Amino acid sequence: MRLRVLARLLQIQRVLVRHGLDEFVREAHLLRPLRFAFYLSPATWFERSKGGSRGVRIREALEELGPIFMKFGQMLSTRRDLLPPDIAEELEKLQDRVPPFPGSEARGIVEAAYGRPLHEVFAEFDETPLAAATIAQVHTARLQGGEEVVVKVVRPRVREAIERDLEVMHLIARLTLDYAPEGYRLRPVEVVREYEKTILDELDLMREAANAAQLRRNFAGSPLLYVPEIYWDHCRPNVMVMERIRGLLVSDMQGMLARGTNIKRLAENGVAIFFTQVFRHNFFHADMHPGNIFVLTDDPDRPLYAAVDFGIVGTLDARDQHYLAENFLAFFDRDYHRVARLHVDSGWVPADTRVDELESAVRTVCEPIFNKPLAEISFGTVLLRLFETARRFQMNVQPQLILLQKTLLQIEGLGRQLYPQLDLWETAQPVLKEWAAERISGRALAEQLRRQLPDLGEAVRALPGVLHMAVQQASEGKFRLRVDNSGAEELRRAIRAAGRRSDRVLVGSAMLLGGIVWMAVHPVLWPGLVIAATGAAIVVLAPDRAR
Repeated sequence: MRLRVLARLLQIQRVLVRHGLDEFVREAHLLRPLRFAFYLSPATWFERSKGGSRGVRIREALEELGPIFMKFGQMLSTRRDLLPPDIAEELEKLQDRVPPFPGSEARGIVEAAYGRPLHEVFAEFDETPLAAATIAQVHTARLQGGEEVVVKVVRPRVREAIERDLEVMHLIARLTLDYAPEGYRLRPVEVVREYEKTILDELDLMREAANAAQLRRNFAGSPLLYVPEIYWDHCRPNVMVMERIRGLLVSDMQGMLARGTNIKRLAENGVAIFFTQVFRHNFFHADMHPGNIFVLTDDPDRPLYAAVDFGIVGTLDARDQHYLAENFLAFFDRDYHRVARLHVDSGWVPADTRVDELESAVRTVCEPIFNKPLAEISFGTVLLRLFETARRFQMNVQPQLILLQKTLLQIEGLGRQLYPQLDLWETAQPVLKEWAAERISGRALAEQLRRQLPDLGEAVRALPGVLHMAVQQASEGKFRLRVDNSGAEELRRAIRAAGRRSDRVLVGSAMLLGGIVWMAVHPVLWPGLVIAATGAAIVVLAPDRAR
């Protein structure tokens, strides 16, 4: 494995030299110990690029290096405000104009997946790719029933290339952890592991089809987003068939303006879609670069987004979703003390952090961007300043939030391209407040209580036996509390987190048990039922910080 990693590093070095980009790597602090490999390599002397603009050289180098590097270029391409124009224009070509593999090879892959000739499955199949991306490419086709579809085919040998580059990323992550001054705070090993799960999942088109089906259900009948239908009988792990979308790419501003599209509404809907996915559905499309988003303009005043490519989706656990929503709402209200307090409570910063100092630092970064359209601010710049703040307060990177942060940057970049005057806060705030109000509504509380009643009933039924056994063991001097020392640190964190909500849980539990006792001894049941339900609601709504 080490030899394969070394060989790949040398191959990367040759590609960078060939395209005249090796000086960027030699300037990176982490890779300076390897600079002699550049000086001694024959590639440095004989294979240097003969020409081409820097944007072209960067794009061609990323294409030659493979899927992971191209995906990095795709992500950068959504932030034209952070890149020189010549580089941004070239990186945009990575969104849907990656060099394709031969259509005859795609035909062979599809026939092997189905185990029969292609003409038995499709009435028509165009071997010329409609579009090519980093992981797969798509071909237009027509089913035997006449439905127009696109057929997505995974690139041959792409898994081997990705697994090889993941080994390189793991090596760099370990180097970062060992040698970078703040490697422990950046948590590079965990970040790479999180990315590894994401990129390998993207290779399974059955998983992508399931993601598309879930997203389609979530937005069924919505005026915001249309998700194409999946044809399950024709889906395989490396082949996926779905409804063909006929719309304009979201980056085609001239085409949308020619049709009289309401660009302002389109931009606002994009923000609403993001926050709806994250907080209402807790299931979000996490690869929203312009190559994956179309616009349907049948009604130009009410344009409809149409998404494709569902290989990367994200979800949040209840704890992270709660803290993110509270952070956003506090941020919208400029309640910086609440933002600071939430960061401490969530464990994102050390428990001994001074809340007043963190509050002042967050205010300093965030206050200047309020009441400004996207044209006058850059979230990239704001994020850089927030990272500086994070470093000062020893804030650890949260790997589980990286997909969300990347998607938010893509949404902001998309909004900037569509309608620079868009007020992100004004658009997002109503969606979040509506979600927060629904979350604490009586209906939501009743539904959550209904889902947990079976478990609660089982616990209540088991409680007398457990208490009897504990009392008996204590009276006989046999009661012991076993503690696994290997998890002592985890236990300490759990105890600290549980302490923050102990008052609410104690009150809620007392009311719950009191209500149960009332119903057991009193002929009038409804007061006991009200007391027990209120206590259960208090326990349910107490944020679970002990995870």
